[in-house]
Amino acid sequence: MDLPKVIHDTGDIRYRAPFGAVQRGSEVHLSIRIESGTPQWVQLRFWKEKSGEKIKEAVPSGKGDGFWHSTVTLNTPGVYWYYFIICIDGNVFYYSRKNNTDFGEGFLSSDPMHSFQLTVYEHFTVPKWYSESVMYQIFPDRFHRVLDQIPEHYDEMYDQIKINNRVFLINKKAEDVPSYRRDPSTGFLTNDDYFGGNLRGIIEKLDYLQSLGISTVYLNPIFEAFSNHRYNTGDYLKIDPLLGDMETFKELCREGKKRGISFILDGVFSHTGSDSIYFNKDGRYPDLGAYQSKDSKYHPWYCFKSFPDEYDCWWGIDTLPNVNETEPSFMDFIIRNKDGVIRYWIENGAKGWRLDVADELPGVFIKEIRTALKDQDPEAVLIGEVWEDASNKVSYGALRTYLLGQELDTVMNYPFRNLVLDYMTGKISGRHFSLSTMALYQNYPKQAFFACMNLLGTHDVPRVRTILGDAPSENGLDFDERSKYRLNEYQRVLADQRQKAAVVIQMTYPGVPVVYYGDEAGMEGYTDPFNRGAFPWGHEDKSMIQWYRQWITLRNEMDALRRGEYIPFTGLKIDMDHKGREDIFGFIRIIQNNTDVFGQKAQNGLVLVLVNRSVEKEHTVRIDLGDYRIQNLKCVTEESGQYNLDGNALTVTLSPVDCAVWCDS
Repeated sequence: MDLPKVIHDTGDIRYRAPFGAVQRGSEVHLSIRIESGTPQWVQLRFWKEKSGEKIKEAVPSGKGDGFWHSTVTLNTPGVYWYYFIICIDGNVFYYSRKNNTDFGEGFLSSDPMHSFQLTVYEHFTVPKWYSESVMYQIFPDRFHRVLDQIPEHYDEMYDQIKINNRVFLINKKAEDVPSYRRDPSTGFLTNDDYFGGNLRGIIEKLDYLQSLGISTVYLNPIFEAFSNHRYNTGDYLKIDPLLGDMETFKELCREGKKRGISFILDGVFSHTGSDSIYFNKDGRYPDLGAYQSKDSKYHPWYCFKSFPDEYDCWWGIDTLPNVNETEPSFMDFIIRNKDGVIRYWIENGAKGWRLDVADELPGVFIKEIRTALKDQDPEAVLIGEVWEDASNKVSYGALRTYLLGQELDTVMNYPFRNLVLDYMTGKISGRHFSLSTMALYQNYPKQAFFACMNLLGTHDVPRVRTILGDAPSENGLDFDERSKYRLNEYQRVLADQRQKAAVVIQMTYPGVPVVYYGDEAGMEGYTDPFNRGAFPWGHEDKSMIQWYRQWITLRNEMDALRRGEYIPFTGLKIDMDHKGREDIFGFIRIIQNNTDVFGQKAQNGLVLVLVNRSVEKEHTVRIDLGDYRIQNLKCVTEESGQYNLDGNALTVTLSPVDCAVWCDS
């Protein structure tokens, strides 16, 4: 039989109001419209993990419009779930989602599928300086090397440094390819090839970062560690001697502040290095380490299965012993002490922390970090490394509570990266892109969504240029082939076009855009170590750098791009063919009535973004802008006259792999 026509749309305030995540204690109005058949009753089933379910009767509107309404007030922060149970013409149906990433409408069936998500959070604020910034990520060893201050134990003849009886070779040239060497006894990668980048080098390039429009710098780990990536911390309270010292770090923060640039540090607290002051497996430190004796004050930090050689490690790597984060002495050292690690670095100039592998840190540990951080500096920011939708992330069997107001300010936005790259390379449609971005917007508290680290590349993923150039999958290449692979001329042209379109999306989308060092300079490379090459100073792609600078400048100048409402094409009046709906992605950012998305005073403005990802076909799009009171719409990307504004109707023809942006302010 034909199913009755029933609608509940999470993106339409007629069906769910207010939109998106709500603050604790808010009333949420949930409605469903039954357009055919005779309904006898409608129920709303909703629940929260570990707190049981509730069935609430919905009532008809009484207006003959088919709407049935229910209102819930949710007083406890958490992720709630709901669907509708409907009796029509004596038959019971369920209205739910087809999958747990859907946005908008659900579907009617004889059995419930996936529930609709409703996020309820405790009030919190994200520092405005951060949420309105543009971020630059630096892998310190590979950014820039300055040896005007020769580190202690530096041997110029052999271009090496000897520290704690360990030799570090830094004779790499910038154009050299990073390499891996495996320890023959363990098979593990040693990460011991160095290019010599240091804090003095970053100081020397602050003017360059300022010229790009950067206002936040996220530094991969800078603490003493015996690897080039430094995720195996040796001493949380000491700058790695290869990078500089505390005075150099303070100078970096001071010089950054003069240019409006703040620094966020990488906190690696789920594990330490085995070669550390705390574990001291190699005996390089004078302190008694956990590996050396059960009497060590650090011994309770670690979980030994059979002392001393069998212990819990991060992903089974014995040079990365896991710590028990909730061990009181560890929490004292990192968080609770007045001179603990979190406070110490904020006091010395840092402006926030990015927590490595946040899903491996207990919630209570993150909560205490937030408390200590905000107590030390209410304007400091706390960001978590989360690769999925952080609002419903499950790790170690538990639903995480990162964004409910007591833990993180925001997270790294890997879902955004995946959507951009999958869209640009033809794996998903423009419509899919639009709906998926709205699913995140709906699930995240607004203040977290507008502060997400919107990245296209990091030290953990292939370079954006390599992916957008349609390089072959690295899974089919051996190590040597990956190290030597470079895009050919056709691929470079394609990558250039795609990257420019991706940057336009990134710089105009809600959140904090993140530039991974060297992406703006045209760097290529597969995953680690090839995505961690040395910045090509003197050999940069200057055209791409100028492109980044142009769009960062526009973002920094327009309130609408930092704090304006986000309306993707699925919410606009659009006319285009079916293929266009596959290839075209676009959205509007807008501030009206001098009020931004947070209810704060802001400059009115509208920005319309259009991208055609097709490599073969141009598309013509007609957009009705009558709802937006446009006055002086100007195209800031096109000079070829391939668009026409007739009253409130904008008609645009986009060439293959093209983007166009209009501003009205």
